[in-house]
Amino acid sequence: MIRIRLRRVGKKRQPYYRLVVAQKEAKRDGAFLETLGSYDPHANPPSIQLDEAKTREWLTKGAQPSEAAEKILRRAGIVAGAAAAPAKDA
Repeated sequence: MIRIRLRRVGKKRQPYYRLVVAQKEAKRDGAFLETLGSYDPHANPPSIQLDEAKTREWLTKGAQPSEAAEKILRRAGIVAGAAAAPAKDA
């Protein structure tokens, strides 16, 4: 399975992430197929730089984003937010 996920780079205690496309079985910082962009959690507000065309292309090919990657893609407006949960009867 192909996943869109975060690859950690940067110094100790100063993480910087790259959004990459990789096989699900590959290690976190191991082999990947393509880099889609980057995410800096230390910027105020956190900065996201993405190649939207590449990202949409991989999503149409069936790549599944990880939970963290999906949050970043939602923030960037590439993935639509989850539908509202149905109201529970009391």
